[in-house]
Amino acid sequence: MKRINSVVLTCLLCLAAAAQAAEIRDVRFWRAPDHSRVVFDLSGPVSHELITLSNPSRLVIDIQNTTLGADTKSLQFANSPVTGLRHADKPGGALRIVFDLSAEVQVRSFLLAASGDLHDRLVVDFLDKGESIEAQVIKSVETSSQRDVVIAIDAGHGGEDPGAIGPGRVREKDVVFQIASRLKERFERKKGYRVVMIRNGDYYVGLAKRRDLARKAQADFFVSIHADAFTHPQANGSSVYALSKRGATSASARILAQRENDADLVGGVSLSDKDQVLAGVLTDLSMTASLDASLSVGAQLLSEMSKISRLHSKRVEQAGFAVLKSPDIPSLLVETGFISNPGEANKLKSSSYQSNMALAIFEGIDRYFRESPPPDTYFAALKRGDTPSGQRVVSGGQRIASGAREYTIARGDTLSGIAQRYNVPLDDLQRHNQLSGSSIRVGQKIQIPAS
Repeated sequence: MKRINSVVLTCLLCLAAAAQAAEIRDVRFWRAPDHSRVVFDLSGPVSHELITLSNPSRLVIDIQNTTLGADTKSLQFANSPVTGLRHADKPGGALRIVFDLSAEVQVRSFLLAASGDLHDRLVVDFLDKGESIEAQVIKSVETSSQRDVVIAIDAGHGGEDPGAIGPGRVREKDVVFQIASRLKERFERKKGYRVVMIRNGDYYVGLAKRRDLARKAQADFFVSIHADAFTHPQANGSSVYALSKRGATSASARILAQRENDADLVGGVSLSDKDQVLAGVLTDLSMTASLDASLSVGAQLLSEMSKISRLHSKRVEQAGFAVLKSPDIPSLLVETGFISNPGEANKLKSSSYQSNMALAIFEGIDRYFRESPPPDTYFAALKRGDTPSGQRVVSGGQRIASGAREYTIARGDTLSGIAQRYNVPLDDLQRHNQLSGSSIRVGQKIQIPAS
């Protein structure tokens, strides 16, 4: 009888231990330009140990008191140093996961605790060869007297972080990446700009690193593109936000900043990566100048955005957005609409609205830099009336290239028709006249470049 009780007790203890074991419910893989990321979704907190092995290269992860409940057979590790994943149970309830690698890599791992709707996660990063986990030093470079204005375009969220999700499962990260890509195309069509995309695909970039990438590129302006969300589906409209030195200008701005600043918890950034922005930086003179420029550009953006969308706020709101805390780069966060609103969600996922929103953002930023260009840029040279090679400047700052002819728009003219008449590619005609679209007006003077 005692032996039976002992067996029963042992079984009960085993069942209790099994009940307390964590389970890996899902495994996901993301590829970024400088690293590969594997995320394990967990039912509870775990402890783990990393072991790197050579000949052949492998990474071993021992996770204590854990079971694997996810199917890993469908995982694809394209364009990464990971060639495969294996797993086995170890004595004592531990789970061993082995990553086969094509080469030795630098590895880091960290745990993200459950928060809100998010479960515990184990994040493993494989850093590409030649890259460093440490922040890279930003080096200044000598610029020419007529350099391009550098625009850093940041599509919010990405990868592990889908952002807000609207009706029909439309995801913020997808919508804003499309708008950002269309905005990039707009700037690339106009002489005098160079574009830096903060993310070029579906992967997450930490908020501090987004700023660091813009500073590394020595950007003249940083714009972060998002889509808003609220608990009530009736909320609607577009808005523009800048950093605040004192506090949020409204309750909605404060709530939005908190939600956007929490993106690192969703996207997978360890606590050690959290940006430590000194309060003093917000009183720095360079920050004051950057904020003034940000507010000026923001006013231009609102003016353009009001032509295609209702404005949720008719002024540039301000709050403590982490992604905007670059002391030397004018920066704005643009909410392109409420993805939680069914009507605006439909607009946000449409190519026509995405193009119109990209155009509005472009027009606002472009107007600012044409009116207030950095002194060493192409736009500053045009404003001063300097003569670029092979060009002459006439009244009003209009430039006429050598061999070009001037044409006055008449009633019934179209830009495509003029291009066809003079046997000039439409793109060349637009670029030569710094036109962002095909809109022209009667009496307007344009130049026909030499074919």
